[in-house]
Amino acid sequence: MSVPSSSFACRPACGACCIAPSISSLNKPAGEPCRHLDEALRCRIFGRPERPKCCAGLQASAEMCGETREHAMRWLAHLEVLTHPG
Repeated sequence: MSVPSSSFACRPACGACCIAPSISSLNKPAGEPCRHLDEALRCRIFGRPERPKCCAGLQASAEMCGETREHAMRWLAHLEVLTHPG
C-alpha cells in the first residue's frame, strides 16, 4: 500500500471506502454500507470527532481508488481479505 496523497480527492458518488471494508467499531460487516453514509454516498460524520479512527486514517489515493468506483470496491475488498484476522 502506498502513502496516501493529500491532494487526491474522493470520487463523487463512490462510497467504496464506506461499503467494502468492515468497521468493527460500528459493527459494520464488509460489503454493507455504513450507517453514516448518505444518499449521495458521502460520510455524514466526516471530520467529526465521533468518526471512527480507522475511517479517519483511510485516505483516498490513486492506488486505492483507481479510475472507477468498481476498482476501489475490488481493491478495498482485497485489502479486507488480507487484513482479516484468522
